[in-house]
Amino acid sequence: MPRVLIVRGQLATPWELRPWTELPERFTVSYLLTSSNEFDTASLPLQAERVTSLRDRLPGGRLGSVAAGIVGERYLADADPAYGGSDVVHAEELSFWFAADAARRKERHGYKLVQTVWETLPLLRTYRNRHARGYRDEVLAATDLFLPATERARQTLLLEGVEDERIAICPPGIDIERFGARAEEPAVEHVVLSPGRLVWEKGHHDVLRAVALLARDGLRPRVRIVGGGPEEGRLRAYAADLGLSDRLDIGPVAYGEMPSVFASASCMVLASLPSASAQFHPFDVPRVFWEEQFGMVLAEAMAAGLDILATESGAIPEVLGGQGALFAPGDWPTLARLLAEGPLSRPPGERVSYPDGLVKRYSTAAMAERLAAGYDRVLSS
Repeated sequence: MPRVLIVRGQLATPWELRPWTELPERFTVSYLLTSSNEFDTASLPLQAERVTSLRDRLPGGRLGSVAAGIVGERYLADADPAYGGSDVVHAEELSFWFAADAARRKERHGYKLVQTVWETLPLLRTYRNRHARGYRDEVLAATDLFLPATERARQTLLLEGVEDERIAICPPGIDIERFGARAEEPAVEHVVLSPGRLVWEKGHHDVLRAVALLARDGLRPRVRIVGGGPEEGRLRAYAADLGLSDRLDIGPVAYGEMPSVFASASCMVLASLPSASAQFHPFDVPRVFWEEQFGMVLAEAMAAGLDILATESGAIPEVLGGQGALFAPGDWPTLARLLAEGPLSRPPGERVSYPDGLVKRYSTAAMAERLAAGYDRVLSS
């Protein structure tokens, strides 16, 4: 059977890799796992190939991460047996170190190389740092098939110089049955859900502004911000400034508990903001551009029948396919109006329906079919 090796550096997650568990039995799948992986993959029923990266040998914390970034992260020699035993290696993005690591070892081991691509902005060489420029060149030269998550990402690859025949769109997949679970008890109050990393560009502060504006008219839903990150303290302080401290729940939730989080909400807001500072820092590390590249929570909310309000950032309109309510990034007064006219005008927890074909497009089963087709394609070439 063809052996597929998934390579994600320190970013292997149980939610992104779940569709590989549904690949046809004619494929054998494993993934590289380092001791510095940032996520718990214990619930993932795939074989983990335990290997070492340079980061594992460096001090913990921010100092070690900075050091690895300066010298260039890589897998060490103990990863070679896993690479050497693979027919297909599947990495991610143009300028991640682990994608370049897979590209670098390809000639030695003779596997086919596939890359998932989320990036929706063609940064090319100009807007990448020193390491990323080199990684991009290696990945572009060695990859047999690129699997962009969206049409927008496909168009980005075209501008990066990838031939159309090396591209096949492959949206991610979620467990639509798990996320389709309904609340066991009727909701007694409105909950506005805002999931995502606690960073500025996720726009949680705009959700708080919209709800504070509604409070002036007597509408006081509870806000639940789900995630972790550096903005937590400032978000709590801002909620206090706005008089919302008693209506705010904030903090991370285990991925396995997310279906119940969706089930208990009246709506979900994805208030993503584009980030575009493009400033250069020491060691030639630019903070360039970012926009929402997909938004897995959009697929999860649709499966849950949860009303969606989202910005027009990046690939969000494409992923929603005409569903949900869109507003301009940063336009919190419009968000307040959409909340009042939409989910907050109905009974708490009321569900909405989405086209069956759209929901199933983002299922783990559908993605597994797309992956199998991609692997068959490269193995037959």
